Amino acid sequence: MRYVIGIGSNIGDSVSIVRRAIDEIEATFDVVVDERSSLYRTRPVGGPEQDDYINAVVVMHCDRDPDRVLAGLQEIEYEFGRVRNVRWGPRTLDLDIIAVDDMISVDPDLTLPHPRAHERGFVLVPWHEIDPEATLPHHGPIENLINRLTHDAEDDSRISSASPVVVVAGGDQAPGTST
Repeated sequence: MRYVIGIGSNIGDSVSIVRRAIDEIEATFDVVVDERSSLYRTRPVGGPEQDDYINAVVVMHCDRDPDRVLAGLQEIEYEFGRVRNVRWGPRTLDLDIIAVDDMISVDPDLTLPHPRAHERGFVLVPWHEIDPEATLPHHGPIENLINRLTHDAEDDSRISSASPVVVVAGGDQAPGTST
């Protein structure tokens, strides 16, 4: 199965955390990540006042069931010090299954595709970078979703949904973050 996984961090050395998380995904699932986006610095969407995030998207192929992949991703989050105290609050690491093939699931423990992926620039832009032809089940082509977010941001106050993204170059620290 083809998994699209969103990665984010805004506590600690987020650039390093996101890169190490990708290595840990490969080790945990005994896979090689097929594609990985650049790292993007993005503003938080919702929740309390907090620092910017470093985000990325990876694509991997794995034969494990989505529930088992979710459990593995949650274990990785835990190993990186993730705590779930505040909804949409700051976090050392956030790993989300965005899509699995064209699978649809309304299970409250794992909704597929991710229920808010279609409105999150920090997911769509990195995903589009590595797969410009990608389609989000029930929502359509990623490119169209990005265009819609950009249009909506110009028409009203939904700018947070289409937060500007900045590619973080090489091994450099992301602009505006501290070590």
